[in-house]
Amino acid sequence: MHSPPRRSSSAEAEPAASSARRPDLLTAAAAAVLFAAAAVAGAVIEHTTGSLRAPWPPLLAHWMPHAGPGTPAALLVAALVVLYGPAVAAHLSWPRLTWAVWLSAMAWTWSLALVDGWRTGVADRLTTRYEYLRGVGRFDDVGAALRDFSNHIAGGTPGSWPPHIAGHPPGAVLTFVGLDRIGLGGGGWAGAFCIVTGSSVAAAVLVTLRALGAERTARSAAPFLVLTPAAVWVGTSADGYFAAVAAWALALLAVATRRGGRHGAPAALGAGLLFGLTLYLSYGLTLLALPALAILLCARTARPVPLVLLGLTAVAATFTLLGFRWWEAYPLLVERYYQGSGGVRPYTYWIWGNLACVVLCSGLAAVAGMRRALVAAPLLLRRHRDVPATDGDRVPRSSATSSEQALPAQHLTPVVLMMCAVLAALLAADLSGMSKAETERIWLPFTLWLPTAAALLPARGRREWLIAQASLALLTNHLLLTYW
Repeated sequence: MHSPPRRSSSAEAEPAASSARRPDLLTAAAAAVLFAAAAVAGAVIEHTTGSLRAPWPPLLAHWMPHAGPGTPAALLVAALVVLYGPAVAAHLSWPRLTWAVWLSAMAWTWSLALVDGWRTGVADRLTTRYEYLRGVGRFDDVGAALRDFSNHIAGGTPGSWPPHIAGHPPGAVLTFVGLDRIGLGGGGWAGAFCIVTGSSVAAAVLVTLRALGAERTARSAAPFLVLTPAAVWVGTSADGYFAAVAAWALALLAVATRRGGRHGAPAALGAGLLFGLTLYLSYGLTLLALPALAILLCARTARPVPLVLLGLTAVAATFTLLGFRWWEAYPLLVERYYQGSGGVRPYTYWIWGNLACVVLCSGLAAVAGMRRALVAAPLLLRRHRDVPATDGDRVPRSSATSSEQALPAQHLTPVVLMMCAVLAALLAADLSGMSKAETERIWLPFTLWLPTAAALLPARGRREWLIAQASLALLTNHLLLTYW
């Protein structure tokens, strides 16, 4: 008798691969349902009570299907990254890769912004009555303006600041004052500055991961960092610029943790200066402490901390000596927040509506990757604590997903810990009640990191996930007219 023919290993692997992908697809589907529920419930609440203060909840946007001069460019960039991005990211030399990622992210962001046209999409975004450029003329005497800054935060005071200036420390508006002083005044230059700087977040994420020993993961994540749906709001909002300062602060901190590196001390001091600047760009960026701690945990060192604190203290001392006291201004911001829409918008909706915004901004691939990060986190934390990471230190097959089996633990630990830290920061911001709506913009310093989690997805299906990421951004930008 002849024994029955054995199935080939590839045939046996097919059902296993399909089974491994099923939780990813279910997670993505659940996330899509969350966003749909937030949109439907939000539309009902806004129509009946008007309390959400959002025309197309959970986003600040209007339903307006349209195309524009950026449409062909956006389609071209998306197609090139989907077709060639993974291969280029895998084989390009590291310096060229970081520049290519920044330039590609910039092309993607510019093209999405120009779907709305130059004036609507870029030049006029930061000139509305809510924005920073409305206050530039009041800083002819910077010292006097800083000393008097807190007196105009609360609403109802004479000469109260426009909402975005009042809602941030003075470092934010001073950036645009500086641009004006060097001859780059007006909405066009301000918008271009935010797009160029905000696009660099993708490169900063790569630098961070490589410094933590996860270059292979960084290369896998690179195309997803380029085609992030959050680019819709990087072009054009000042929070894209804030995100860049925050990302490069974390990148320099990661570089400073490397043993034997020539740039450790300058990187640590630079990280401290940028961390200090973030505190004077946005009050909420104090939550950067969580991903910063994750970096130190990954590197198992606190060596850069003294120089980081020195740089941070130098920035804080400078603003304080010039007359702005952060700790006095923040309570006034809270007062202003509840005087406006923050006092009307219901916490019970936005506590989960904000998370629906995260789904849209980070994309379904990021959400599926986050599931893998959360599953892997306990095991990797235990191994990271007990055993020094080596190239042969792999996640056990019994507990690893198919993509995790292909990477050593030292390549997985940084991305898993960073993703968990970013998620923790988002949850803290959400629970605070100080982020009711507008999180598609406000949370850019954190959501721009989340597509990194897509590196944990199986290599075989990454092109399809990239298509999903790009399609989500394109649909959002062409069906909605967003506020930023």
